This record gives sequence, C-alpha cells and structure tokens, in this order.
Amino acid sequence: MIWSNEKNSNFDLLSFKSKLQLDIIKRNDFYFKYWLDRYKYFDRYPDQSKEYYFEKASEFLLEINNMLKENKYILDKKIQLVDLAIFPFIRQFVNVNINLFCDKFYHLNKWYLNFSTSDRFQSIMQKYDFWDRNNKPIIVNLNF
Repeated sequence: MIWSNEKNSNFDLLSFKSKLQLDIIKRNDFYFKYWLDRYKYFDRYPDQSKEYYFEKASEFLLEINNMLKENKYILDKKIQLVDLAIFPFIRQFVNVNINLFCDKFYHLNKWYLNFSTSDRFQSIMQKYDFWDRNNKPIIVNLNF
C-alpha cells in the first residue's frame, strides 16, 4: 500500500501523521492479526477460549475506538492510509460476531459501517454465482 500511495500523486494518504499511521498499521499486522486469527479459528487454538481471544484482540480495537471519538476516520476528518490498511482486518473481526462487535465498539462500528455500506465498497464486493461447468463461458479481454 505504501508503494502504491507513493506512485499515485493524486492520493497522498500518508503525509498526515505518517509515523503514527505506520505504527498503527504495524500493530495491526503483528499484534491484532495474531489475536484475530485465534479468535476466528479458536477451535484450532484450544489453549484458550474464544472469549479470551476476543478480549486480547479487543485491546487494539479499543484504542482505535477511542481515536474515532473525535473524527470520522481514525486520525482525521479525512481518510488516511491507516483506515484503508486496517479495514479488511476489522471486517474479518466483525464477521465472527457482529452483535458482540456492535455492543463493544460504538465508534469503531460507525467507522466500519461508513466503509462497508459505501457505494465504492459495494461496487467491488459484488457477489457472483459459483462457477458451474454447465454455465455459458465468459470471454475476458486482457488486452489493455
């Protein structure tokens, strides 16, 4: 994402509080993701309960929830790289138990809904029928 942001001069999503953004992304990737996997697949990690893994992952989410008390996005009123970088992981967490998520993370839930219900997100997350050998072939032009 950083490379893409640097190559696209139309979007400078890392100029605002870049050190803090990178720190949050790093904690997401190395701390939150560790606990997220255990929460999602708790049956593969029988050392602790699903609730334990939820609480451990929640430590990071509570920090983000508190940041969102002041702004529409994590660090500002404008979307930043950190918002885009951690959204897919938050979405995975939400999909385990949406009711529990909504109950515990009010501000983070508003942020999540802002993304997940947006026209842009909906347009890239269209559902398609599963492939079946009896379906008519789809011809794709790969000549750009």
